[in-house]
Amino acid sequence: MMNSTLDHLRQLSVQDFATFGVDHLAYVRPIQVDGAPAFSIHAADGAQLSVLPQREVAFAAIRQNDMEPMSVH
Repeated sequence: MMNSTLDHLRQLSVQDFATFGVDHLAYVRPIQVDGAPAFSIHAADGAQLSVLPQREVAFAAIRQNDMEPMSVH
């Protein structure tokens, strides 16, 4: 089964790969807003969705929208 999954992933077009996980994953990255720490939430395709003041709040917001949060350092 693992090989068939890998084969399927290798056959994804650039367009398909770019949208892979876009409805299921969101990532959180630390940023600065007016000199204060904040956390930016992005869709899997890189589109910024929101900025929140705390990491835990960002993760909770993602989960409330039925998505899986990921950290980016």
